[in-house]
Amino acid sequence: MSDMTNKKSNPLFEILFNVFLPSFILMKFSGEEHLGTALALIVALAFPVAYGGMELIRNKRFNFIAALGFVSVLLTGGIGLLELDTQWLAVKEALIPGLIGLAVLGSTFTRYPFMQKVIFTPTLLNMSLIEERLEQSGNPAAFERCLMKSNYLFACTFAFSSAMNYFLATWIVTSPAGTAAFNEELGKLTLYSYPAIAIPSMLMMMGIFYYVWRQVRAMTSLETEQIFNIK
Repeated sequence: MSDMTNKKSNPLFEILFNVFLPSFILMKFSGEEHLGTALALIVALAFPVAYGGMELIRNKRFNFIAALGFVSVLLTGGIGLLELDTQWLAVKEALIPGLIGLAVLGSTFTRYPFMQKVIFTPTLLNMSLIEERLEQSGNPAAFERCLMKSNYLFACTFAFSSAMNYFLATWIVTSPAGTAAFNEELGKLTLYSYPAIAIPSMLMMMGIFYYVWRQVRAMTSLETEQIFNIK
């Protein structure tokens, strides 16, 4: 596998292409003296689409969440270009994280809960040793309960994002679609969503991972370097 395939995303570039550049273009270049309403919207949304495409080419695999993000961008563009009621924007903003949350919640009732599929894998954790210690300590059932609880908590983070997205969209975007004011408000929405939604959600997810790590340590008496596959 090539270095490019293994290379991780740069968080600074991710924020730049998906948040700051689209917001700046929508807020500063939507007037008729610049790009105009429609062209500014198209140019602004081209940045997250291009970034998502580059990530897909680099990683060479389909990403469900990235695909939802791509659909979200297309829906935003459609609402703006077709000049639909702004209420649809609020619905769209709430729908994407809501669908992800429902998928995470639904996975709880399958053989492979989201947390087990993403976190509890041999690539990240020393699963053979963890399972051996769980059997020795008589904690397999307690571990399953921890897994289910973490899955519910993870779904709750997306429920929070969905509710906050809807609130911010209805609060910030009040001008009719297809106007320069709509574009400017859409830029503000994109900009404000990061500190108001993305950062709190990230902190909540970190809290969930910390909870799981503490539970695994308590149930197995393993040290951190024994739990993780550190190479």
